[in-house]
Amino acid sequence: MIAEIKLGLCNPPEPIYLFVNQGEVDGESYVWYKFNISQDKKIPVTQRALTGYLSELRLTTKEFKGKDNLKLDIVVNADELYIIRTGIETNFAKSFLLAASLIQDFSKALIIVANAGEENTVFCNLYDAATKSKIYREWSRDLNWATIIRDIQSLLGATSNSIPEPPLTPPKLSVVPQAVPTQDLRVKNIRTLLDYPLDLVREWLQFQDVDRPSLLDINQINELIKTMCLAWASNKCEYPNHAEFSYQKQVVDAVADGADELAAIRAWMQQLQAVKTGAV
Repeated sequence: MIAEIKLGLCNPPEPIYLFVNQGEVDGESYVWYKFNISQDKKIPVTQRALTGYLSELRLTTKEFKGKDNLKLDIVVNADELYIIRTGIETNFAKSFLLAASLIQDFSKALIIVANAGEENTVFCNLYDAATKSKIYREWSRDLNWATIIRDIQSLLGATSNSIPEPPLTPPKLSVVPQAVPTQDLRVKNIRTLLDYPLDLVREWLQFQDVDRPSLLDINQINELIKTMCLAWASNKCEYPNHAEFSYQKQVVDAVADGADELAAIRAWMQQLQAVKTGAV
């Protein structure tokens, strides 16, 4: 189907990027936003749903503070070309992939809905645009996210490099599906940074009836990491709630805004140590 060509003045044919995050700008809440590069400003998108045709799913490596962060780009053809960008390990990405894995015919229009969760998380619901019926798949600990991504890409067809990146940083595109980073490595790196006892991690996992972090859902893993971090900070703060408050602001919120998690935790640790020694 060839869209009608509208003549006259118009904006350049560039995609509209929607960045997934929960927050507030000038008293206006949002669960995803556009970004004005020239003004370095987030522009809240008040509508929580996007109706269109899923045309591409790709993994994009973006550099942040010298480290690569893997992002999931959900490319949607609608009134304009939209690209929904989110971290590969986010609740939004995984809830989207869960539902999309059930679809066999991507020639039908979909409604992609962003829903706010607790602690700045954002989840995705997927609907058939014609019937308004929700597409839902039960969560399982045995899911292989890399396989799910490959299967969806296979149904969508070959990945394309034709869509331009926003001029934030030089693009690093991966058109070949990459292995999704494991939560096991994430927990290991943070535990090592904190010098947190391995036996305590194993004991915590046993209470969850698992033997490794990758068998947990993302909220449980986040809770494990928070537990380790606050245990490290237990003797670093004069006021009991200060460590948890600063952890939320300097780590959780920073990571939600795209910061590298290890770097954010390291900076948070240094700040608490400086406060304890009277350096700040």
